[in-house]
Amino acid sequence: MRRRLINSTLAVVLVVIAVFGVSLVIVETRTITSSAHEQVESEAQGLAGIVDSYIVERRPVDAHALSDQLDPGRFARIEVPGQQPVELGEPIGGAVVRGTARSEHGRTVTVEESRSTVTDEVGRTLVVVGAVALLAVVAAVLLAVRQANRLASPLTDLAETAERLGSGDPRPRHKRYGVPELDRVADVLDSSAERIGRMLTAERRLAADASHQLRTPLTALSMRLEEITVADDLETVREEATIALTQVERLTDVVQRLLTNSRDPRTGSAVTFDVDEVVKQQVEEWRPAYRSAGRPIVRSGKHGIRAVGTPGAVAQVLATLVENALMHGGGTVALRTRVTGNQAVIEVTDEGPGVPADLGNRIFERAISGRNSTGIGLAVARDLAEADGGRLELLQGRPPVFALFLSRTAPEPQDHPETVR
Repeated sequence: MRRRLINSTLAVVLVVIAVFGVSLVIVETRTITSSAHEQVESEAQGLAGIVDSYIVERRPVDAHALSDQLDPGRFARIEVPGQQPVELGEPIGGAVVRGTARSEHGRTVTVEESRSTVTDEVGRTLVVVGAVALLAVVAAVLLAVRQANRLASPLTDLAETAERLGSGDPRPRHKRYGVPELDRVADVLDSSAERIGRMLTAERRLAADASHQLRTPLTALSMRLEEITVADDLETVREEATIALTQVERLTDVVQRLLTNSRDPRTGSAVTFDVDEVVKQQVEEWRPAYRSAGRPIVRSGKHGIRAVGTPGAVAQVLATLVENALMHGGGTVALRTRVTGNQAVIEVTDEGPGVPADLGNRIFERAISGRNSTGIGLAVARDLAEADGGRLELLQGRPPVFALFLSRTAPEPQDHPETVR
């Protein structure tokens, strides 16, 4: 592209020089030749006038008397009737420029100048025109190179940006070039890079969230199926299978929830639900895992609470907290329900070392973990809680107390404490 721009600019300049340069040379040549003719004719007329004055004054018309009246380098001939012509200067050989004048007393004066003088003047003009043309060509080449670089370099950068986008590097460059059309292309590429970056981030986040969030229900389902394999009583098998089917349904709900949040995290499917059912479900699902670990899981607090939210999402939040308590906590894990103002609160606590003081509420940030885990679970749990208008907080670091706050619908009955092991 650079070569094409330079060649096209140079071609235009050469055409302009050819058209106007040749015309200028022709005009200047004619002007110089015409000026030379006018000069020798003017000198011939002036010399004729001098000859007339000499005749009136009866002075002799000879070469000695008139030698000072002729410009150097020229030759003059004065023809006097009945006498030998009077010659001034040296005769000029070759082509000449001639001017003739006739005096009032019948004398003919001819003045000649070598045409080489005119040729030299035309040559000097050609040199000047050629020098100007050469400067114009050099200036045109420099300008063409500068303009080509100004246009080609941005196009190269834009091509590299497009190639980076195609190779999966969506970082916008925010580079502009001072050319409106190219800046418009750069704006479009940067906007596309930002959109692609957001899409890739959402896809990676969905993959990480799915791998983490599906692990919990799959682990619980696996344990439930293990319970079925070792059960001898048909009634127990049926009960465990029913619970397993419920877990499969919740697993399907988790997948749907993740996909929905990946498209629009503000989309919710909140309904009024019974908090006791969700808490009971989690205790039953995780009891086998806690039994295997030799640890108890209990539920207590206020009963009959109804809250607004998505049951599957609430269950997933509680599952994340219960799993973290199993993996990183210690002692008894308790799920406690209570009411504060117009909100229902579900607290999950254990007797383990808790959350380090330097983390605090940063524990909900992605990639932040106090136990060398992925740091995804609590971040996803908070997103799930906020999607339905709730919130997930760390009320106490040691021992840890996590609380899920949900909006409730109406005043609830009095406390009926109950502990299930």
